[in-house]
Amino acid sequence: MTEEVQRHSVHTLLFRSLKRTHDMFITSQGTLPAVDELAEKIKKGIKARDSYSLVLEKVKQSKAAKAREPNNDIASDTMSVGDPAEIGSDNAVVPYSGSGALVPTQQNTSVSIIPKKASQMPKPKWHAPWKLYRVISGHLGWVRCATVEPGNEWFATGSADRVIKVWELATGKLKVSLTGHISSVRGLAVSERHPYLFSCGEDRQVKCWDLEYNKVIRHYHGHLSAVYSLTLHPTIDVLITAGRDSTARVWDIRTKANVHTLTGHTNTIASVISQAAEPQVITGSHDCTIRLWDLAAGKSMATLTNHKKSIRAVVFHPTLYMFASASPDNIKQWKCPNGEFIQNLSGHNAIVNCLAVNPEGVLVSGADNGTLHCWDWRTGYNFQRLQAPVQPGSMDSESGIFSMVFDQSGSRLITTEADKTIKIYKEDDTATEESHPIHWRPEILKRRKY
Repeated sequence: MTEEVQRHSVHTLLFRSLKRTHDMFITSQGTLPAVDELAEKIKKGIKARDSYSLVLEKVKQSKAAKAREPNNDIASDTMSVGDPAEIGSDNAVVPYSGSGALVPTQQNTSVSIIPKKASQMPKPKWHAPWKLYRVISGHLGWVRCATVEPGNEWFATGSADRVIKVWELATGKLKVSLTGHISSVRGLAVSERHPYLFSCGEDRQVKCWDLEYNKVIRHYHGHLSAVYSLTLHPTIDVLITAGRDSTARVWDIRTKANVHTLTGHTNTIASVISQAAEPQVITGSHDCTIRLWDLAAGKSMATLTNHKKSIRAVVFHPTLYMFASASPDNIKQWKCPNGEFIQNLSGHNAIVNCLAVNPEGVLVSGADNGTLHCWDWRTGYNFQRLQAPVQPGSMDSESGIFSMVFDQSGSRLITTEADKTIKIYKEDDTATEESHPIHWRPEILKRRKY
């Protein structure tokens, strides 16, 4: 036996083994079990009802209508839903009308169902391009923040020169300068219900200014490091501030009490916004996350981790229940209240410092390199790109845009920049859809879901 094994190669032995296996099972191939006709009929009937129930219902109606006609000698029997043989019959005529409904006709043709077209991206709304029409000088340092008062008569700016300046919106003239901070002013907000202006800065101070006397009337003590952003709740008398100590603090405006300390971020909070509906507070941080907060409980409702780089700006849409966030990787849009991801706005390849949205659906993003991108909010179409001009005497590297805000009408855009100026943009009144057409291709607007 040993000699026989040695005489044959491995290939020969393997082939013999395969042949024996083949011969063993070839006999069972021809003896397949008998087909159960009743089971097959039931299976086909279930498939027909599942796939063509709407069609079969229309065929029933069509046959019933034929049976009621006076010139019809023989009334057709009502078709059984489970009988698939009737589907391809000449009487089963349910062509597609083109309007989304199946309409029975009297012609003797086969069933014709046109497949539904794939959904296409909506065409972007046309927006007039924006142009620079005023440059305001006066600050002696980087202008870091701006806010517009509810009456739309003036706006305030805060700067690295430690001064808050109030300007007339219509003329651009300086109304008053407020001094009191001992370091760069990073955030401003004007109350809609009180004559108060709130400010925060790198000196860890949060101040409340009485605009009737132009004096500080309250301080809010508690932050352990620089305060970078603040927001006023639109309906409750609370102030929310956030900064480099990775916390957002909720203050009672009147009593100066620290109502909540919102903890959870692991790095600087660069931007905080608030609204009346849930989530009432949203923060964007350098730890690459966005947190949605329950203001009543003082706890985090959700953490959004889609961004891969630090988030420097978040902004609510003024009319839609949505918000946007900006990061060097891209701008993302989200739906409230749970932060469902909507779409990416890619193409602003820079460190985006600020965002602003107006009621017309124009989203503007401003970056460290002085570029402004204008987007159609609904489709994410980038309809304009601007480069902010550097003022004489400034270096090209001082072209960064630090903050931006629309006025109350949404027709003026105020930007604060590293060349120590404030620039005001407005829509170009002379532009038309013919002079500035939409260069729109559906394939470039595919929403990338990540």
